[in-house]
Amino acid sequence: MEYGQYYPVAKALEVLGERWAMLVVRELLCGSTRFSELQRGLPNISPSMLSKRLSELEAAGLIMRKRIPGQRGWEYFLSEAGGELGEVVQKLGVWGMRWVRGTMSEADLNVQFLMWDIQRNIDAAKLPGRETVLKFHFSEEKTTRDWWIVVTSGKPDLCVDDPGKEVDVYFTTDCRTLTEIFMGDTSFKAARADGRLKLVGPPALLNTLSSWFHLSAFAGFDAARPT
Repeated sequence: MEYGQYYPVAKALEVLGERWAMLVVRELLCGSTRFSELQRGLPNISPSMLSKRLSELEAAGLIMRKRIPGQRGWEYFLSEAGGELGEVVQKLGVWGMRWVRGTMSEADLNVQFLMWDIQRNIDAAKLPGRETVLKFHFSEEKTTRDWWIVVTSGKPDLCVDDPGKEVDVYFTTDCRTLTEIFMGDTSFKAARADGRLKLVGPPALLNTLSSWFHLSAFAGFDAARPT
């Protein structure tokens, strides 16, 4: 889309104003590099649309792609220009939390994206031992009710198939409750107190939950109150 203006905001939006473009940048900023990882962070985008946006962002000089060694696929990385959008995405997210997020509708809830976002916010360095297994059960989900995060070698891995490992902490809840916790709208303590969340695990892990289960980077920014 061209706006026919020299104004820098207009020129920036010619590149970033297309649907999904800024969210692709957000995923790259969050550490996704492969096409499959980008899809998991953007579960509602079609493969063809994702390919198109990646090509457009590459043509604009915001990302670069490199062959995965020994494989046929590509990895995608932000260029210097793309990396400078980090502050823009952060400020846009804070603005969204304060002014337009409002109450989450059912359409805003997506357990796949929630779990993908949670797993990349787990602080593996704060977990004891070589391996920690977390299991999440969403009783109201019609398709995938059970999810696992397996943390080994300092890296969390999200699974939808039972990894066959001993579980350390069980989370039983619903997508809305865990989303509200992750976004800072409610606390683990409050959700447990009213029965919306059940946690089972050793006290050593449950008592340090806030140290290794990091909330969204935008948690804590309250909605603005217009005067």
